[in-house]
Amino acid sequence: MDLKERINAFAELGNFLSKIESKNEFESILASAEAQNGWFTPENIKFSFQSWANALTEKNLQDWTSNYNIEEKNPKTVAVIMAGNIPLVGFHDFLSVLITGNNVLAKLSSNDKILLPLLAKELISIEPNFKNKIEFTDGKLNDFDAVIATGSNNTSKYFEYYFGKYPHIIRKNRNSVAILSGNETKEELELLADDIFQYFGLGCRNVSKIYVPENYDFKLFFEAMFSWKEIINNHKYINNYDYNKAVYLMDSLPLLDNEFMLLKKDSGFSSPISVVFYDEYAAIETLKDELESQSENVQCIVSNLEIDGKVNFGEAQKPKLWEYADGVDTIDFLLKLN
Repeated sequence: MDLKERINAFAELGNFLSKIESKNEFESILASAEAQNGWFTPENIKFSFQSWANALTEKNLQDWTSNYNIEEKNPKTVAVIMAGNIPLVGFHDFLSVLITGNNVLAKLSSNDKILLPLLAKELISIEPNFKNKIEFTDGKLNDFDAVIATGSNNTSKYFEYYFGKYPHIIRKNRNSVAILSGNETKEELELLADDIFQYFGLGCRNVSKIYVPENYDFKLFFEAMFSWKEIINNHKYINNYDYNKAVYLMDSLPLLDNEFMLLKKDSGFSSPISVVFYDEYAAIETLKDELESQSENVQCIVSNLEIDGKVNFGEAQKPKLWEYADGVDTIDFLLKLN
């Protein structure tokens, strides 16, 4: 199986995802995934499927892989330890390992054990040669050549201890931020609301903190956020909102509250569910320097300002194939395995 055949297979998988809602078993898939993880609502799963359907086109796959010299050589087995915070969060690693001709040994999160095996089964149906290149395991990882692991800052220490002797990519906590100029339109801010609330804010590409100019008027911002007001009807989300609000009020912390989200002035990046941190800035160049110094904590920057590497409003949860988590080029890493 050469690169062209692998590209064709994944492009066909993208076509499958674009039509999956018409499949008879689709509703049972949604129900099973949500029963396993209450954050995996049908809306979020559908969004994830459609995002990958849009990404997995033949053109996108060719454009992505054409930047590398992917030679056919003896495959390596890459252990991929996946997070489970949002649906299919580990799919890009799965794709990267296989598109380079290697074998994937996947250890799924207990929070997401249904969706990726479903896609793997369909991929094997499309291209049977993938059958011997994909393995899922619940047990101890054995017989692998390299590791890609995603987790929290705490689990990363565990990963470093056990897998540090292997070639590895180990990802820690990161969060995304938005920088507002104060001149955004309501439409742009509604797109920012998507970046904040999609997946309930659980993804590393979700905006968990915003930077605003001094004396910023939040009126238009809050008006735009109301495009997501129905999120409060999710019982898991409202439990977090009520809890965080109570904790902050008991501590007499000042809050901005629109009855389904809380804005808290805070220097941190990782805000709890239902909470968005904010900070003010006086000079954009100073803020750029500050964020550069904090680059290990920031996954992406959302803004309409001229900032290197930023993404536009509404695009945070729609990364291109060549936009790598933590800025680490996964394909380059895989191609350098001996």
